[in-house]
Amino acid sequence: MQAGAPADPILKMSGQDLTCDLDLSHDEVNYLLDLADAVKAAPRRFASALAGRTLSLLFEKPSLRTRLTFELAIKQLGGDSVFSSGMIGEREPIKDVARNLERWTNCIVARTFSQETVMELARWSKIPVINALSDLYHPCQALADVMTLRERFGSLRGLKVAFVGDGNNVAHSLMLSAARLGADVVVASPPGYAPNPDVVGQAQGLAAAAGSTVTITTVPEEAVTGANAVYTDVWTSMGSENEAERRRKAFCGYQVDEKLFSLAAPGAVFMHCLPAHRGEEVTDAVIESQQSVVFDQAENRLHAQKALLLMMID
Repeated sequence: MQAGAPADPILKMSGQDLTCDLDLSHDEVNYLLDLADAVKAAPRRFASALAGRTLSLLFEKPSLRTRLTFELAIKQLGGDSVFSSGMIGEREPIKDVARNLERWTNCIVARTFSQETVMELARWSKIPVINALSDLYHPCQALADVMTLRERFGSLRGLKVAFVGDGNNVAHSLMLSAARLGADVVVASPPGYAPNPDVVGQAQGLAAAAGSTVTITTVPEEAVTGANAVYTDVWTSMGSENEAERRRKAFCGYQVDEKLFSLAAPGAVFMHCLPAHRGEEVTDAVIESQQSVVFDQAENRLHAQKALLLMMID
């Protein structure tokens, strides 16, 4: 647990929703990480903190880690959850979905294909809305990632974090969260698969304020050389399965194998948000190595999301 872990009463977020990473201020991110450390170290202290509260889980995409960690988080904080799968807004307008759920529950957690769905829920809901993954951002994953890096290295300041692969939602949130905490982030993607330039611009602005850098390249070796953390994700995300063969060809040479990982700094860690397609974006030898922290990341989804719920739900 970090020094200065939050004491009661818990600081609430200044904004109502977490639609993207930047809905948390820099100070709120640091507070959340301290709170997550405290929750992880002494879970019983918070066992009834959200008694009587209920989460609505709206999932358009399949999930293991996101669904179970949110269900476990609210239950271990004394509350409960309800779950609904299927396309949000297909049977009735999203604005009606939001205004029904606000009458029954205390928070909406949405895992969607489109960022606009998350924004529409937040636009109409009087209760907090959490982005549990969209096509543009994955803020809950990024919170677990920076928590894991902070546990391993003590701080992100001065670290080099390399992301190799598709410039997707995970890459976007990693850039935004790691750069503002002082890490130099380098993303290596094939031509045509670089991160969204608007998100890159936001991340570079945060980096400038933090004294760090965000760099985009097409050369995996440039990204990984001297890196303290090497991160990758699947080449084909859910919803893009029709592009799988084209993407396999485009990403040839972007696999994190033993040779590429050997360019990282001594003591470097391997990261992946999971599920992994072993033999594609990463070799089995790397993900099963002693330097892999993928299951630490998965565990920390639970603790970071507990902290998030404590800060968002009254």
